Amino acid sequence: MGAGSSTEAEREPLLAPSYAEPNSPPVNSRVYGRRWLVLTLFSLLGLMQGMVWNFWGPIQNSAAHAYGFTKSDIAVLVLWGPVGYFPWLLFMWLMDKKGLRASLLLSAFFMLLGSALRSIPLTDEPLRRWLIHGGQFLNGLAGPTIMSAGPFLSTTWFAPDQRATATAVASLFSYLGGAASFVVGPLVVPAPNDTQARTTMTAAILDNSIRDRIQLVLYTELAAIAVLFAAVLLYFPSRPPMPPSVAAASQRLSYRSSICRLLSNLRFLMIAVAYAVPTGVMAGWSGVLDMVLTPAKVSQVDAGWIGFWSTVGGCVFGVAMARFADSIRGMLKLILVLMLAGASLASTWFTLTCLSRVTHLPATAAILYTSCILVGIFINSSVPIFLELFIETVYPVPEGITCGVVTFLGNLVCGLLLFFLTFYCTDVSWLNWCLTGSCLFSLVLILFFRESYDRLYLDVFVSV
Repeated sequence: MGAGSSTEAEREPLLAPSYAEPNSPPVNSRVYGRRWLVLTLFSLLGLMQGMVWNFWGPIQNSAAHAYGFTKSDIAVLVLWGPVGYFPWLLFMWLMDKKGLRASLLLSAFFMLLGSALRSIPLTDEPLRRWLIHGGQFLNGLAGPTIMSAGPFLSTTWFAPDQRATATAVASLFSYLGGAASFVVGPLVVPAPNDTQARTTMTAAILDNSIRDRIQLVLYTELAAIAVLFAAVLLYFPSRPPMPPSVAAASQRLSYRSSICRLLSNLRFLMIAVAYAVPTGVMAGWSGVLDMVLTPAKVSQVDAGWIGFWSTVGGCVFGVAMARFADSIRGMLKLILVLMLAGASLASTWFTLTCLSRVTHLPATAAILYTSCILVGIFINSSVPIFLELFIETVYPVPEGITCGVVTFLGNLVCGLLLFFLTFYCTDVSWLNWCLTGSCLFSLVLILFFRESYDRLYLDVFVSV
């Protein structure tokens, strides 16, 4: 606890027979091939949850014509994601007491119900908009499990040399879903043509075409979620018959003791804030990226591609860094320092480029693309590294509870940002400064953080 490293006594495993005698038999462990199926089902649900959450932001101009949504309405639709995270304690308790299957089934049911609500083709526009908002909120209720259960799944099913990679895949697929929305929405849903004078008839025809295309995407997402819900219902075990490692077999703290341990651990709170601030700001900023880039005369389609490549780049780079962390071990802090330093430089470059009238920096499409994509790569790829460092720092607190706390904080930051955006949506340049400041703030906290690897110590020294 506190600012110092954990003691030798704190790092001792709770599975007593495994270390009591030098010649005692090791804990029986086994890695099952079905772990890849479990990881695939969980990741695909994360993909769809991210797609549903980020559906409206990339097509804000089209949604304004089809349903009369304002910029504040779009911000609220994105805000339902963080708002749906508030009952996170219930989901963490369910995961801790009943296992991952129960928590994931409940989350998938909320996703299915939310997608069904927002797909009902009503002609009454006010009621239709209420159903869309309700559907987005129900999809947000799946966030606590989808965003925080990745490390729990990786510890439960994967060997120590595959854990960081599995965590990266499980946690980043929801980001990949948000990236897919940047492409699917603008490509399928036509952008309104406001540059030419239109008659009432042509305007009505175009608006009907936009509504039909939006409805097509809503039906497609509903069908995909229904298939995944059925698959999880048929087969998604909470845990394998035998644990894959000593850490997976070890006894953990109780739910109440875990919460108390986390809230009293200064080192954990330090890196939790370092994680929550930049990732929360990044989530809110990317959710309204089209709004951010509109003053720079970037079209809806181009903004979608920028958001897509920034998120996909972060996912690919994050998996690569996680695989690298699996191979070297014990270097998570150094990796985070390099990532956050890159994020700070890239976000500063992007912010100053958007103020080219003041800074006189070139504001070409290539520069906007490059700087924005680099921001996404560095911040999004840091997520699985942060999650693994949390688990190492507070072990033997259960992974689901630990990551539930930090992802709640990230969603709280995102929610506050979007809440202010509903009032200050005329000029959104302040969002860029928030992004830059959050990266620098997180970098300072990580530089002063003292790392420890309690779970890794158990697996490496006790299992041999």
